[in-house]
Amino acid sequence: MDYKKLQPLASIHPDAKIGDGVKIGPFVTIDSNVEIGEGAIIDSNAVIRSGARIGKNCHIHSGAVVSDIPQDLKFKGEDTIAIIGDNTSIREFATIHRGTASKGKTVIGSNCLIMAYCHVAHDVVIGNHVIMSNAVQLAGEVVVGDWAVLGGGSLVHQFSLIGEHVMLQGGSHVSKDIPPYVLAGRNPLTYSGVNSVGLHRRGFTEEQINDIQAVYRVIYLSRLNTRDALAKIDDELKPTPERDVITRFIRSSKRGIIRGGLL
Repeated sequence: MDYKKLQPLASIHPDAKIGDGVKIGPFVTIDSNVEIGEGAIIDSNAVIRSGARIGKNCHIHSGAVVSDIPQDLKFKGEDTIAIIGDNTSIREFATIHRGTASKGKTVIGSNCLIMAYCHVAHDVVIGNHVIMSNAVQLAGEVVVGDWAVLGGGSLVHQFSLIGEHVMLQGGSHVSKDIPPYVLAGRNPLTYSGVNSVGLHRRGFTEEQINDIQAVYRVIYLSRLNTRDALAKIDDELKPTPERDVITRFIRSSKRGIIRGGLL
């Protein structure tokens, strides 16, 4: 299909691979080495740079920029990509940068909502069903787990990890890792309980949520250091998939996890 004929006011490189049923608005720019899945919508003035891999039924809104080069002085023009999964919406003026030699790719999963003015830096990995509210800023090589919700205006330090099913308060400054299933808020950022409302919505049972709460009582209320708390969890709490997700996350943390609040 000749998309240039369908939208003569757009700049579309002839080598771009564009799936069936894609809708392209006026004044869109699509570079070479771009792949866009079927059913996607690219609104007016969006810019899709080289290396973009956009899935099926995505919606890239006006003014958004996908797969521009990283703001990293170590970047030397290497061939890298930015991947966006199926059914993901990138709202107005969000910016998604492609990877560097570090990982080679920036990844946003499927069924995500990246709201207006968000920034996703180089080599970030975002899971599925993630919501980033307006103006969230992710520095390079941040990792965000599935189903996380990041409140508007939050700033996330490079290399930080945010676990799955996390609910992050708007305006947060994230400089430590946030373990899975928790509410994180206050200033400075602290553990504020388990995201029980979100977990119920996702189909977690009362027993599963109680088991998660038991783990975090040891982590944050036992007055043990992290190593001893993990040992106590291994010895005294029954093995469950959720327990193991939490302990693996904490053991993999290089920055350390957020501290406990006054609960």
